[in-house]
Amino acid sequence: MSRWRPDQPGVGALLETIENQRLGCELAGSPLYADLLDAVADDVVADGPCAGLLAPLAGARYGDAVLLRLLAAVHELVLEGEAPELAAHYPSAGGSPGPAAGRAFVAEVARHRDRIAGQLGRGVQTNEVGRSVPLLTGYLALAPAGLPLRILEVGASAGLNLRFDRYRYEAGGAGFGPPDSPLRFVDPWAGRVPPLDRRIEVATREGCDLDPIDPTTDAGRLRLRSYLWPDQPQRRARLDAALAVAAQVAAPVERADAASWLAHRLREPAVGCVTVVVHSIVLQYLSVEDRSAVLGLLDDAGARATPEAPLVWLRMEPGGDQAETRVTLWPGGTTHLVARSSYHGPPVALVDAGPVPW
Repeated sequence: MSRWRPDQPGVGALLETIENQRLGCELAGSPLYADLLDAVADDVVADGPCAGLLAPLAGARYGDAVLLRLLAAVHELVLEGEAPELAAHYPSAGGSPGPAAGRAFVAEVARHRDRIAGQLGRGVQTNEVGRSVPLLTGYLALAPAGLPLRILEVGASAGLNLRFDRYRYEAGGAGFGPPDSPLRFVDPWAGRVPPLDRRIEVATREGCDLDPIDPTTDAGRLRLRSYLWPDQPQRRARLDAALAVAAQVAAPVERADAASWLAHRLREPAVGCVTVVVHSIVLQYLSVEDRSAVLGLLDDAGARATPEAPLVWLRMEPGGDQAETRVTLWPGGTTHLVARSSYHGPPVALVDAGPVPW
């Protein structure tokens, strides 16, 4: 049975978007956000404050993640102490989810409508450091090349995953990364463990983003925390530990679009390094034109790659209900699926897709 009336044109598409995001939150382990999005859907049908905010964005692509922007804007209010009634339902603020959470959420949307409306134009910045685990699986596959890595991350946000080698990973009696790192991943792989005894040298690390965040500022840290889901404390703990690393390790992120930035950096092969173009859960946010431009740049640069200046495309992107981590290697252009994982990282399962030819 439909929630909306025939005299509410356009509401059906918006409700479908809300339901898709609600299901995504439910499957990814956030019952609180699933419940809040149910309340948002009911408010849209009732032509309440959420309807007024979201109606102009009803035609947005699902990849624009409008609902995640709304949830983050309200979470930021909670973390700032501006929404105490709602904070009582947010574990990230010391609360506990209750049946009145949806009503409190809609009330805060009404109370802070103008501020939230302004923030809906900001891109999603889920700089989830748990994704460093499947990405490490890919980086370890490159170690036999014996060359230092020149890492170029598109959609890098605050650059937290650019610092992957400064985190500690432990499994099967082995470990990778500094033993004293503030961020530790213990047994993040389900089943087989990658060769954690391999050595990786990062020569340079840099990224680009349309709206980069400085993780060394109070404002930057607040924004990053707002994009986490408030009933997932393990992600908050990982982020806080990664922020401690970010204060010690530089990883510049330039304000730029992916295609223009990559065009400049891939113009000439980098002899003596493996150039790694990397991203995680980014392609859905690119327009069709930008995605095509990035893929074209990779193909062109791959055609110019040599054994002395190889190119790698490492990406963690959606693969149905799970994320898939793949590497494409040039020269040659061979692609290998190396891991499957949740969208936020662990647990990560290695994929036996044959040996990477390095």
